Amino acid sequence: MKPHDAYPTHVCARTASKHAQRRPARLAIAAALALVGTACGQPTAPNFTDRLHTCTRDEGPTDAYCGGLEVHENRATAAGKVIRLNIVVLPSIGADVRPDPLVFLAGGPGQAAAQMAPLIEAAFRSIQRTRDIVLVDQRGTGKSNPLNCRNNSESLRELTESDDAALEKLKRCLASLPGDPRLYTTSIAMDDLDDVRAYLGYDQVNLYGGSYGTRAAIVYMKQHPEHVRSVVLDGVAPTDMSLPLFAARDAQRSLDKLLADCNGDAACRVAYPGLGERVQRLFARLEAERPHQRLVHPRTGIAEDVEIRASMVAGMLFGALYSPLTSSVLPSLLQRAEENDFQGLLALAFMAEGATDNMSLGMQLSVLCSEDSPRYTSGDLQREATGTVFGAGLMMGQARACEFWPKGVVHPSYYEPLRSDTPTLVLSGDLDPVTPPSWGHAVIRNLTRVRHYTMPGTGHGVMATACGNRLITQFIERGSVEGLEDQCIASVKRPGFFLTPAGPEPAPAAGAAP
Repeated sequence: MKPHDAYPTHVCARTASKHAQRRPARLAIAAALALVGTACGQPTAPNFTDRLHTCTRDEGPTDAYCGGLEVHENRATAAGKVIRLNIVVLPSIGADVRPDPLVFLAGGPGQAAAQMAPLIEAAFRSIQRTRDIVLVDQRGTGKSNPLNCRNNSESLRELTESDDAALEKLKRCLASLPGDPRLYTTSIAMDDLDDVRAYLGYDQVNLYGGSYGTRAAIVYMKQHPEHVRSVVLDGVAPTDMSLPLFAARDAQRSLDKLLADCNGDAACRVAYPGLGERVQRLFARLEAERPHQRLVHPRTGIAEDVEIRASMVAGMLFGALYSPLTSSVLPSLLQRAEENDFQGLLALAFMAEGATDNMSLGMQLSVLCSEDSPRYTSGDLQREATGTVFGAGLMMGQARACEFWPKGVVHPSYYEPLRSDTPTLVLSGDLDPVTPPSWGHAVIRNLTRVRHYTMPGTGHGVMATACGNRLITQFIERGSVEGLEDQCIASVKRPGFFLTPAGPEPAPAAGAAP
């Protein structure tokens, strides 16, 4: 399908035969009966099955539909290079299919939404009962002309290589990318998404954005408000956030909460007394000494001598804080680090390798260098990192990469606050190290039909909690923030801290016999 092909007009109803291909027999019969009795005047879900095909195993879930839409890389000129946007649709599994699907917008920036289809299918099963779920690899990610800059080295020494060496690798990658990085900004990508919406035949959609996906959702709302029924913003990263200017500050807030919660828990306080002061001393020592340790690669099993830098440990700590379940083991691992045992922290860091594989660094830099880096300086990074254990080094490499990475045009209106009366559910994790509740508070100021929930004991991504998932399902079903049953929020707690290798078991009282 070429960029200028006509899109289908609204389809009265999907055919029973198409439904029968993708549902159990009893559901197919129910669907057929429902379609027979449905008047064409009623809104029904469009039939996209003539434009997509049943996914093969290497494309997505085999009960989903896959395909693509070609668009011009340069939308402004509508000429030249054409790229293909990868699409996966998880069809509704119920007989009563609503006309407005849920569109999932992935984070990063750089994650590929379609590659996450199995996870999304499991997470949003309740929504899929009545709605299709649409996943599109944003241009530059996944199978949509990916701008990948992958490091295939298996050496642990890559963790401590100099910034200069890392930047040289990025320069080599930039020279080999299969696209113009200036044309992979969020605004351009959201016009792509609207083309996909029209191509599949949907008039209105519900948006779920997580992390950077919230920014994408905000931009889509600005550019195509008439096609949005409702929006969920989970872990808000607004357009004026200037990523990663406040990364060290927000991560320190999350770490401080962890240390305070440990100190407030009698068992954790006994197991790890004075942990806050000890963490400060650990980082001060690593800044001064940089010890060399022999570490074993968690995946390959190869042992290497590695120089332990404070910035390396800060990065491991930062990643672990995303999930309260993961961070529950941090007190124990930080205590081991005091004794120059960093193997546990290293293993924890490699737990996120799967997410890293689904991340396009070239696309990420194309977004952040165009939209964020022009709004801060290295001096700003230093200032905002003052007083944190993370320091400006946590994100200084990205700032330096943006000095040479090509930048796209961003209109000044991009940074203006979102003003909307579209029903919007805003979710923030109280322990989130990267998009804390303050960003959610900031974005709701100009929204008229909005509800903002801060989920206790929760990190980056409220959707992952049972309570958050329940709230999202209710909201999408109703299309309104009114009357949401939110009593479950009070029961959400931080997971218990690991006091032994076996887990969060009671620690012995001070002075008790071993």
